[in-house]
Parts: sequence; structure tokens; C-alpha cells
Amino acid sequence: MDAVDELAQLSESMRQATALLADEEVDENAPSRRPSTFLNVVALGNVGAGKSAVLNSLIGHPVLPTGENGATRAPISIDLQRDGSLSGKSIVLQIDNKSQQVSASALRHSLQDRLSKGSSGKKQDEIYLKLRTSTAPPLKLIDLPGVDQRIVSDSLLSEYIEHNDAILLIIVPAAQAPEISSSRAIRIAKEYDAESTRTVGVISKIDQAASEPKVLAAVQALLLGQGPPKTADIPWVALIGQSVSIASAQSGSENSLETAWKAESESLKSILSSAPQSKLGRVALVDTLAHQIRNRMKIRLPNLLSGLQGKSQIVQGELARLGEQMVHSSEGTRAVALELCREFEDKFLQHIAGGEGAGWKVVASFEGNFPNRIKQLPLDRHFDINNVKRIVLEADGYQPYLISPEKGLRSLIKIVLELAKEPSQLCVDEVHRVLVDVVSAAANATPGLGRYPPFKREVVTLASSALEMFKGEAKKMVVALVDMERAFVPPQHFIRLVQRRMERQRREDELKNRSSKKGSDAEQSLLNRATSPQTAGQPTGGSLKSMKDKPEKDAQEGPILKTAGPGGEITAGFLLKKSAKTNGWSRRWFVLNEKTGKLGYTKKQEERHFRGVIALEECNVEDVSDEDEAKSSKDKKSNGPDGKGENLMFKITNKVAYKTVLKAHGAVFLKAESVAEKNEWLNKLRNIMDPFKGSQGKSAPSDSSVPMRQSLSDGSLDTMTRRPADPEEELRWMSQEVRGYVEAVLNSLAANVPKAVVLCQVEKAKEDMLNHLYSSISAQSTARIEQLLMEDQNVKGKRERYQKQSALLSKLTRQLGIHDNRTVAASGWTDDAGGAGT
Repeated sequence: MDAVDELAQLSESMRQATALLADEEVDENAPSRRPSTFLNVVALGNVGAGKSAVLNSLIGHPVLPTGENGATRAPISIDLQRDGSLSGKSIVLQIDNKSQQVSASALRHSLQDRLSKGSSGKKQDEIYLKLRTSTAPPLKLIDLPGVDQRIVSDSLLSEYIEHNDAILLIIVPAAQAPEISSSRAIRIAKEYDAESTRTVGVISKIDQAASEPKVLAAVQALLLGQGPPKTADIPWVALIGQSVSIASAQSGSENSLETAWKAESESLKSILSSAPQSKLGRVALVDTLAHQIRNRMKIRLPNLLSGLQGKSQIVQGELARLGEQMVHSSEGTRAVALELCREFEDKFLQHIAGGEGAGWKVVASFEGNFPNRIKQLPLDRHFDINNVKRIVLEADGYQPYLISPEKGLRSLIKIVLELAKEPSQLCVDEVHRVLVDVVSAAANATPGLGRYPPFKREVVTLASSALEMFKGEAKKMVVALVDMERAFVPPQHFIRLVQRRMERQRREDELKNRSSKKGSDAEQSLLNRATSPQTAGQPTGGSLKSMKDKPEKDAQEGPILKTAGPGGEITAGFLLKKSAKTNGWSRRWFVLNEKTGKLGYTKKQEERHFRGVIALEECNVEDVSDEDEAKSSKDKKSNGPDGKGENLMFKITNKVAYKTVLKAHGAVFLKAESVAEKNEWLNKLRNIMDPFKGSQGKSAPSDSSVPMRQSLSDGSLDTMTRRPADPEEELRWMSQEVRGYVEAVLNSLAANVPKAVVLCQVEKAKEDMLNHLYSSISAQSTARIEQLLMEDQNVKGKRERYQKQSALLSKLTRQLGIHDNRTVAASGWTDDAGGAGT
């Protein structure tokens, strides 16, 4: 009996453990929604097999109707609880929360009346009793109708014995022992418990077959495990009719039941002399049931303990995440608040530095959105020639660009650079939104702040207000950057405009003077040849075009520059290139492709791969004056190969400041071997860089065929050089120069505005925002901090629930571990005892 009591405690612990693993609320004082089935005993047998008598023997009181008139017609469930304080004859019936002492005969008659009214044999017709006695083991006995009745269906059987750990108690009368293989109760038990790990067999009514040797032999074979194969793995126990044990117990003292059960065992021993003592009587039945229950628990315990260990780790992790309960003191309150601020700081810096959350959007704004907005500024519309003329006209009056359109061009620069303020401020707003999102994400990712929603809202509000201040500072900074560029345009830019304009006019004058001189010389040569006889073998003077395009020496040696291609679009020749390292000159072979607009050079004419290539469409070509040439060259004698001091040098620069022309060089200095070569190179280069200007430049030589006296017939040379042939073209040229400057400034802003944003927003968010957060929290009163640290009731409830689960898990793990060891030891002792008994 004590073994069953211990198993009842173990069953309750396992029930609680199962409920914990199923995330159910466990109340040690209240029944679970998942009641344990380890202590359930379901009686199976035919009508008249003595099921109710066997269960009465287990109860110790004849509460169940027996005999032909008391046949079970509906499931009867009796929940037994052992109460040692009651007398051996007392039975207490519990209905809800009320207890009532009743007699066995009263209960039996009441059940008999209910059964006689008829029943369908379904589970809803179940009769439930909860009894407390001092004689019954703490089991739940279920008496089913005879399995040979039609009211017993498969669904009814599965309701009680399928998918649980209930013990199947097969009851067979001794008279049917020889034909036990055909018992339907055994077939049902094998169907639901093929290995017989939760099956116990009872041979009842032994006293009624005491005079039948064949029956007794079959019974002894079953008890010794020598019966048919279907029954060999089922532990069997022999009982006599309940009338012997129960009747004898009713007229004795308090120990009369134990005496009667001992007499029952002795009576069975006299009938079944070859059967082991451990298989005879009611005590043997209780021990056998306990053994099977223990084996069933032994199977379940390892998995249950493993699940409890895993659950314990989860609970401990949740408790660590929820944190300890706040210390209720002024120092403890402030310490908790500052600790939460530090946790938030760690998460915020992780999001910014590690790219978690929306941190990557800051870089995306700098690298994608902001530069794209700068590129999309409507420069074409503002630098349209008509718009430029309008601005210049409004700034300086009628056609001022013929003299000096500086005021209008400055106004144009300011108008265009003003456009950069909007994308710069949008970049500030975009980064501000990203930082606000990062603050919210960091607050949500801080476990401690989740426990205190008011404090979490306060942290987010303080951080967001600091970010708002940083946004204002950043906007002032980027607007100041743009205003600096708008307010001051370097005067060197306009000086260069005037210088380039004067150089252009001077080159045009030089071309006109040289062409006029060549024209007059050619005219005089023709006159001389016409008046004097020709010398034999002397070459003729050649055409006028060849005379004006190249010097006399080059005319004798052949063409100045070589051309190739179907339309003569490839030009090649030698030029002197100035080295940026040595400041010396090197002779290189240059090849110009007018179709692609590329100028490449090699060290030798025979080389096949260029050592450098210049994209001419992005460049300007400038004639270098004698003064600049003298400053840039250490050897004045190398000015020209003929030593006459002509200006043979020119340079190529990028249209956009701060951009390189070739490799890392901002300018490339070149020198021709003659003036004619220089002029031809310049015309071809300008034709590519600006086709319109190139065509204007080429028109000069064609006019040189007219004698100088005719070309100057409309006025002096000074008057002609000061008056551009096309004022609008002059303004277009200047506007292009201004656009190159504006694009360079916009590129500079695209690089500097992100730096200002990082300085004023991101870096301040990393340091000043968190300092502002600490100072603001520290300045709060203790009462205010306690109000902010009002813990969320859900979090508090979760912590309490997990703390309760943690304590219960520790208790159950300890108890089940002890019971597991005891079960193993008891199982081994029982096995040894059983082997000795056999």
C-alpha cells in the first residue's frame, strides 16, 4: 500500500511537470486540465467475469453491485483517496466541496437503482464517485460494461484506454482459463498495449473451480507464465470471490481487513499449491498494479526530466531578459534609471556603427540620394543663352557683355548656387528621420526599457528633442556652406575670363597678320616669276595655300603634319611635351583622331600603344604667352628650333576646375617645332573642343589670300581686334566657363555637405545626445523617476509567473530525480524478488 502512495506522489509531480511543459498554469492545490492517467485502472472482462467483485476487493468495501442483477451497464468511475484518519469501516463521499459519510450498502443500492434504469453505454452516461477510505489505494478505478455486450463499442473503449498510461485490468473467471486465448478482453488489451507494459491479468472465482483439476492446472500455468503465447508477457494474479474477503472483514476489528486478505492468500495457496505466493490474493494484486505503474513511469521519466531541464533554461533566460525587480530606494531608483540609459546607449551605438536597423540609410543618403539631387539641378535651363542674356541685361544694361558682364555672371552664379540649398536641407531632414528611427529601434531593442513603458517614452522624447536641435544646427551649417560659395566668387575666375578673351583676340590678330604677310609675299613672288626667266631644274613656287600654311623650309621638306583615314580625320606629328617631374621637354609622337576627339602620344613613332590619351571634348586649349613660357621653362633657347624666339607653346586644361587632363596632371604643356605647325595643331584641337569656334578659327587663313592693304581697307587693326565678330558667341563662351566653375562648386558641396551633416548630426548624436539624455534624467526628481519607472503590469506578471515556474521546476526536477532513482532501485528489487519467487 505504501508503494502505491509513493507512486501517487510521483504521479502528481509528473502531472505538474507535464502541465509546465505544456505552458499551463500549475496550481499545486487545484486539479490540472491534464490529469495524470498513471493511476487509472480500467477493468475489462465479459459479463459475469467478476469485474465489480475484483474492484470491490481493491476498494475494501462492497460498493459496486455484483451478481446477475448488478451487471454493469454504464461506465462507473471511482476516484479513491486514502485517508489514514478514517476507520476501516468508514466511507466518505465527496460531492463538489462537500463531504458526506455513507455506508457501502447505501452506495451499492444507489448505483444498482441507477443501473437498472438502463443506459446506452456511452461515456456521457458515466457514473462518477469520489471516495475517501483508509483501506483503498489512491487509484482511479473504472468499471466498464462487459466487453461481450453490444453497448460496448470501440469508441467507448478508446475513450478510456487509448493514448494514455492507464492500467488495463483483464478479469477472466477461473472456469474460462483453459480457453483464455479466445477471450475478447485479451484481444482488446493486445490491440492497445501490444507489449503488455500496462496490462495486469486477474483470474477470479478460484474457489468456484477448486474441484476441477484441469481448470486449476490452466490457472497455475498462467500464474507461472507458461500459458498461451498471448498471455505469457502478462503478469497474472489469482483471487477468490469477494464474498470471502469482504464478508469476513465486516465483522472483525480495525485490523480485520488485513486479516481477511491474509486468510484469502492462505486459502488460495491451499488450492493452487504450485503457484508462487506473490501471485495470490488482493495484496499481490495491489503490488502487481504498483509494479506495472512504476514500469510505466520509468518509461516516461527520462523524457520528462530532459524536457524540464530545457524548460528551466528557457525560464532562466526569460528571467534574465525581464530583469530583477527594482530596488525601492532613492539611490536604487536612480541607479536603475542610469543603467537603463547605458543599455540604450549601447544599443544605439550598435545600430549606428554596426549598420543594424536603419543605420545604413545614413550612408545611402550621402552616396545616393543627395548626389543625385545635385546632379538633377536644372543647370541647362539656367545656362541657356537666352537666360544668360536676360540676367546680364538686367544686371548691367544694354549689351554690357561687350565690355564687362561680370556683374551679370556673378548674379547667375548666385542664382544657380541658391538651388543647392534645397537638396542640402533635404539631406539634413533625411538623416534626421533616419536617426529618429534608429532611436526608436534602439529603444525597442533594449530589454530593460521594455519593462518600463513610461521611462522608455521619456528616453525617446529626450533623444528626439536633442536630434531636433542638431537638425537645426546642421541646416544652418549647410546653408552657410552654400552662402559662402555664393557670397565670394574668386576674382581670379573673372581675371582668367578676361585673359582668355584677350589671348583669343591676340591669336586672331596674329593669324590675320601672318596670313596677310604670306599673301603679299606670294603675290610678289608671282610677279617676280612672271617678269624673270625660270632657271632649269629650279622648283616652282607652289600654290598660294601651301605658301600660307607652312614655312619655306617645311615646304621643301614635305607636309608639316601627316594625315590618314578616309576623310583625313587622323592627324599625326611630333610635339615637345613638358615633363611635370623634371620640368624638361621631351619629343613625342602625337596622334589626333577627330572622330573620337582623342589625342594620344607615344615615345617613338613606331610604338603601337599610347602612353597617354586626352579626351579633348572635356578640355580647353590655351596659347601660352612669352612671359608665361619664360616662367615655365628653364631654357629660353629651347623656345623654338629656329632660335628666332617665336611663341610655339600652348597648353591643354580641363573645362571644369579641379579635374585632371592626363593622369594626375591638371594641365599639359606642348610646344610645336614651328609657328605653322602650332597654328595647325591649334585649329584642329579647337575644332574638336568647340566646333563653332574651330570653324571661326579656320576662316582666318582663307581671308589671308587678300592682300593686306585690302584687308585693312575698312579700318585700322586696333579697331578690328576690339570688336568681336559675334558678341553672342562671346557671351556663350563666357557662360560655359561660368558653368564649369559652378559645376566644380557643386561637386565640392556634394563632398562637403555630408561632412557637415556627420559632424552636426551623427557625431553629436553619438556624444552630445547621450550626454543630454544622462543630464536630463539626472536632473529629474526622485518622485518623477519613480513615476517613470512604473513597471508594466504585464512584465511584472510575467516575471512572477516565471519565478513561480522556476521554483516549481527546481522542485519537480529534484523530486523526479529522486523518484527516478528509487523507481530504478525498486524495479530491480521487485524483479529479483519475482525471480526468487518463481
